[in-house]
Amino acid sequence: MARKESITIQNILDTAFSMTREEGFINVTARKVAARAGCSTQPIFRVYKNMDELWNAVYLKAVSFFQDYYSLYPRTGKAPFSNMGMAVIAFAREERNLFELLFISQNVHRKSMYEVLNGDAGNVVYEINLAKSLGCTNPQEMFMKMWIFIYGAACMTLTGDYDLSDRETMELLEHSYESFSGNAAR
Repeated sequence: MARKESITIQNILDTAFSMTREEGFINVTARKVAARAGCSTQPIFRVYKNMDELWNAVYLKAVSFFQDYYSLYPRTGKAPFSNMGMAVIAFAREERNLFELLFISQNVHRKSMYEVLNGDAGNVVYEINLAKSLGCTNPQEMFMKMWIFIYGAACMTLTGDYDLSDRETMELLEHSYESFSGNAAR
C-alpha cells in the first residue's frame, strides 16, 4: 500500500507564503521551507520543479492577497485616488514584506506595479474614470501624479519616516488631488 503524502503542495505554498510575510521573500529557501513545514526538501521538489517555480507561486499568492486586501479596505475618501492611496499606504505599513515583494523588488517575470494595483477589478481604471467624471481633463496624468505621491508615502512607511495618522493621510491625499488638479483653495 502506498504511503499517504502528509506534505501537500498547499502546505508548501502556505509555508513559503507565511515565511515571506514574516521574514521577507529573500529568506524563502528550500531548506528553510522544509524545516518550517517539518519535512525534507524532497516534497518541495516533488511538487515544484525548482525554487523559481515555488517563488512564482508565492508571488502570485501575494498578488491575490493584495487584491483581497485592497477590495476589503474601507472607502471613506471623496477625491479620486484617495481610497487607493489609503489602501496602498496601509498595506505597506501592515504587510511590509509583501509590499516590498510586489512593489519594490526587481521585477523578474512578474507583473508590473500597474498590473498589481489595477488587478482584475480594474482599480486604477475605476479611479481614472471617477476623476474624469468629476471634470479632470487628463485623468491618466492625474493618476501618475497621485501614484508618485502614494508610492512615496508608502515607501516612507518602510523606512519609518511616515508617521501621519489615517485622518491626516486622507486629508493629505485629498488636498494633493485638489492641488494637482488646480482646484486648491487659495
